[in-house]
Amino acid sequence: MPASITLSKITWSTPDGHTLLSNLDLSFGAERAGLVGRNGVGKTTLLKLVTGDLAPQAGTVTVDGTLGLLRQSVQVAADETVASLFGIVEALDLLDRAARGEADADALASADWTLETRLAAALARVGLSAEPGTPLTALSGGQRTRAALAALIFSEPDFLLLDEPTNNLDREGRLAVIDLLAGWRAGAIVVSHDRELLDAMDAIVEVTTLGATRYGGNWSAYRARKALELAAAHRDLADAEKQAAEVARTMQAIAERKARKDSTGRRKRARGDIPRIMLGAMKERSELTSAANARLAESRQGQAVEAVTAARERIEILQPLTVSVPSTHLAAGKTVLKIENVTAGYVPDQPVLRDLSLVMTGPERIAVTGPNGSGKTTLLALVTGQLQSTQGSVRVFTNVAMLDQRVSLLDPSLSIRDNFRQLNPGADENTCRAALARFMFRADAALQIVGSLSGGQLLRAGLACVLGGGTPPPLLILDEPTNHLDIDSIEAVEAGLRAYDGALLVVSHDEPFLAAIGITRRLELVPL
Repeated sequence: MPASITLSKITWSTPDGHTLLSNLDLSFGAERAGLVGRNGVGKTTLLKLVTGDLAPQAGTVTVDGTLGLLRQSVQVAADETVASLFGIVEALDLLDRAARGEADADALASADWTLETRLAAALARVGLSAEPGTPLTALSGGQRTRAALAALIFSEPDFLLLDEPTNNLDREGRLAVIDLLAGWRAGAIVVSHDRELLDAMDAIVEVTTLGATRYGGNWSAYRARKALELAAAHRDLADAEKQAAEVARTMQAIAERKARKDSTGRRKRARGDIPRIMLGAMKERSELTSAANARLAESRQGQAVEAVTAARERIEILQPLTVSVPSTHLAAGKTVLKIENVTAGYVPDQPVLRDLSLVMTGPERIAVTGPNGSGKTTLLALVTGQLQSTQGSVRVFTNVAMLDQRVSLLDPSLSIRDNFRQLNPGADENTCRAALARFMFRADAALQIVGSLSGGQLLRAGLACVLGGGTPPPLLILDEPTNHLDIDSIEAVEAGLRAYDGALLVVSHDEPFLAAIGITRRLELVPL
């Protein structure tokens, strides 16, 4: 029987009673399916329902086949090794005893002589080279993620369940995961915001508060379909507005006819040549007809307004965010940053960067790239003054703002509005509210406490407070801005950065993001 996963009529709510999934139906076969949707909509919950970590409050989950789950974070104990992650410690120990001539005949009969070769092959598929006895604590976070993924494919499950597998991976690691899934021929369900990875999928499942919708094809095909849906929504809006205009004209015509009839009736009554009893009957019929026409017209007008509202809401859901921000007035020839022969690190005599030089002029957009451990975050710490170089000089010639992954420049105890006023003391309330509205923080949304925001909301709030003021800083620094963000949030950030006319210094492994914000130059760092 072919491997399959079926979720039927699933309902699940959070402990506080918030319904996350309601009457949901989904099925998966031997395909690679990408789960997309806004943070908090229930993607990780779906995976936990499939694995049995959560039980549905209604409905059934049927799994035919074996599962291999990769969680967002790989927790390790101090004594864990690569071999223990693969579950092959005893099997490797047997091979070692056999090599020393210490294994008896029964043990030798059960020995897996292909084990070491298969282990090396699984690690190679994710671009990792490590000995079986290597402690997991000796690996970086990205290397541990890759090792965990290698352990999953080593067990050859019918389904891979991957929750944000490329988070915290460098470029090499991301490409290894993408290549692995591109060649995976069993089932896979992948929660991800990585658009390159999603382009290796066979189907995209969009999870919203209304349920789940399946789109055949990869991410690019999904976006093309969404573009068609947006065009159809615009046509629906045009039709709804046309209908509303026709209803308005009809109501105006009815009102004008009634006015003329009322005027005629008054003239007839004034002449006195019609009996009063007939005048009363005529007046009653007129009032009844007018009331019926008015009710009909009001009903049609209400339906037309509802249709227009629904069409506009549909466009707001489908329409990518566009943002306008004030100009930085940064001149094309102005030097904003100059780094000369810098050597720096966190431990004496163990530099992370050596003899690095960089000149940044005008509204350049520079991507700082390189594998984990090559000094990208160290470079940003030097530019922002958080770290001093042991040799050379770092000079910044303009105002600068940095948005790290935690958006530390915002006070988590204050509202978004109060953070904006604090960072832009010259802005009045109207300017503040208008700036925040451009980044989709309208009305009460601007009063949310920063500490309560999701990752995507947090970065969007940071951009609003930094770029929405009267004069944004001419140099903006970003450290892995797309990590842990859903795709809607990433596209909102991209829209804000496209509208920004200053200089950008960005650390990111997300190639579609770098392309979307118009990177003009790259600084490739290598580990020392």
